[in-house]
Amino acid sequence: MSKQRVAIAGATGYAGEELIRWLLKHPSVQLTYLAASAKWERPIPLADVAPRFARRVDLPIESLDPARLLSVCDCVFLALPHGEAMALAPKLLAAGKRVIDLSGDFRLRDAAVYPRWYARPHASPELLADRRVVYGLTEFHRAQLPEAKLVANPGCYATSILLACLPLFDAGVVEGESFIVDAKSGLSGAGRKAQTQLLFAEMTENLRAYKVNEHQHLPEILQEITHVTARAAAMVFVPQVIPVHRGLISMCYLRTKADRSALERVYAQRYAAARTPFVRVRAAGFPELKDVADTNYCDIGFAYDAATSTLMVASALDNLVKGAAGQAIQNFNLMYGLPETTGLL
Repeated sequence: MSKQRVAIAGATGYAGEELIRWLLKHPSVQLTYLAASAKWERPIPLADVAPRFARRVDLPIESLDPARLLSVCDCVFLALPHGEAMALAPKLLAAGKRVIDLSGDFRLRDAAVYPRWYARPHASPELLADRRVVYGLTEFHRAQLPEAKLVANPGCYATSILLACLPLFDAGVVEGESFIVDAKSGLSGAGRKAQTQLLFAEMTENLRAYKVNEHQHLPEILQEITHVTARAAAMVFVPQVIPVHRGLISMCYLRTKADRSALERVYAQRYAAARTPFVRVRAAGFPELKDVADTNYCDIGFAYDAATSTLMVASALDNLVKGAAGQAIQNFNLMYGLPETTGLL
């Protein structure tokens, strides 16, 4: 089996490390370059930065050099801070490289909204309208991925919420335009950085809401609902951080008159196992974090309260895998004509 030469830019972050961990097992990948987004004076052995990779990877971590990046790879995973990919990606694409971006730099189609949600103007607005720049929610854009030159990997909250709610909006069973989401994520969702509010002493035995109705994943969720269903939606979004390392559960509240059997049919039609290997819908009960930790699965469970016409849908995933690196690899597989599950089971 031929292998694609793959580089990771941003290899020292949580998502970057997760990419290394999974791509090492991928039969169609040859890792050729591991770069950090920060400037390093000299290359450093990966094992010095992440001892888990000792004797498993002989590549060093290097300072990100765009010229070197262009010379050593066919495909680049960008796990960089928001704002860096939008400047780097055009150079990679011009050189014929394929790009999978894990930041928010290409998720929104309207350049005018980037200053509000990402505190900066978009550096490459012309790419946002390119049909070969694909929003990488794999289960809904599978057909576009083989021709994609750049995939905008969805945010972790967005992946969880959209997989839970998009089938319902698409089937027309949601009443009204608004719904509520109460979501809880592990600490790794904030990235690897030193901040007081992320310290063990601040977060242990604690739960904290943040960016209520202001989280940067909110516009991509509403954009995708409108894109798939041609129907506007509004969301009350309460993201919260909890004292675990990895994992994310979104509890979504929607109004519907559909009964349980009708809702089961909606999910069964959208997430047939043969077509969507990484979404598992439960016959009863709600998923837990431990059910999906260290996997690329998104597990969905729901309950319906007929007295209030309220549907409660819980969607659980590992924010570093299905919410980041795993979904990126899922998209890579489809871009290169590989079975979707390659390297992920």
